[in-house]
Amino acid sequence: MALSIASDTGNADLPLAGGGRRSVSILGSTGSIGCSTLDLVSRNRDRYDIVALTAHRNVEALVAQAREYRPGLAVIADEALFPALKDGLSGTGIEVAAGDAAIAEAAARPAEWVMASIVGAAGLAPTLAAVRRGAHVALANKECLVSAGPLFLAEVMKSGATLLPVDSEHNAIFQVLDEKRLETVDKIVLTASGGPFRTWSLAEMEKASPAQAVAHPRWDMGAKISVDSATLMNKGLELIEAHYLFPVGEPRLDVIIHPESIIHSMVAYVDGSVLAQLGSPDMRTPIAYALAWPERMAAPTEKLDLARIGRLTFEDPDLKRFPALGLARDALRAGGAAPTILNAANEVAVEAFLGGGIGFLDIARVSADILARCAGRNSAPADLDSVYKIDRNTRILAREWVQKHSR
Repeated sequence: MALSIASDTGNADLPLAGGGRRSVSILGSTGSIGCSTLDLVSRNRDRYDIVALTAHRNVEALVAQAREYRPGLAVIADEALFPALKDGLSGTGIEVAAGDAAIAEAAARPAEWVMASIVGAAGLAPTLAAVRRGAHVALANKECLVSAGPLFLAEVMKSGATLLPVDSEHNAIFQVLDEKRLETVDKIVLTASGGPFRTWSLAEMEKASPAQAVAHPRWDMGAKISVDSATLMNKGLELIEAHYLFPVGEPRLDVIIHPESIIHSMVAYVDGSVLAQLGSPDMRTPIAYALAWPERMAAPTEKLDLARIGRLTFEDPDLKRFPALGLARDALRAGGAAPTILNAANEVAVEAFLGGGIGFLDIARVSADILARCAGRNSAPADLDSVYKIDRNTRILAREWVQKHSR
């Protein structure tokens, strides 16, 4: 792989889970990924020390986590909530801070292993802060690679950081891919559950509510990611992320619908062999793999009983009902700023849908229209400031679209 995942350029001195202690920071500790990571830490207190915990607005949960796990630093992104954080941790000796700059500073603290689980483009700066000091970064923020893939990977290679994929699909590929012989790979296949609207008609999806979109049939995730799963945009973003993590070329990346979410991804080889990683749909499995890497650790997940499951089913994605997946592939093929534009437009659209401003099918329409309007301005961002500028300008256009078409 082009990345330092199991290569010679990574930090080989990271203590193994079987001995010693590993220092850990969790960016986005109150979200579903952060909570699952802390659940695993709580079962292995003798192996992990918490350096920093950060959250966006859930100050009550952050206070409770900090009191239990005793990090050196707790940070809340919303500066208006700093007094509540300070009061909640008064007398504990835990350092407290607030604001985006403080989140990045937390990521820069010398933890050997960093969980990057801040959702959206907001996770880019702090994740880069961890990368730049050469940490082992458990990457649950796909937007880092979607919005700034080439720039992000250049920083990884420069620092010798190690990326450990945490998305269940990329983690599955990580486990079964022969990275030293990519020429033997025929195809990498990402699986998708199909979300809550897999069998719905377009007419039914047109009337879908935020509550219905968030009710994922298999995974317990935050609202934004759940909506992305319902539109299949999440799978589209994962397709772009896979392009950067596993450089086999876009034509060798595919997506298949697998409603049971037991097979998390597959790698097909030129000799006809197909290797797949299976497991119960529980994010603690891929997190445990990343947390203990290069060893394995016990996880409290339901063990597979294939006889009880009985049947695994598959189907091709329907791009007419779920155009977001096609938009993501188009953006990947276009390259340049297109993935950055797609991600920003989608974030605005999902926020508007969750707020009741637009309908479910409008989410993909926003992204499609903004990508079409920006097609002539597709130069690749030269630096991170350019990424942020493209992101800001796209959000302005997307919000104008939402305002014009709001219900």
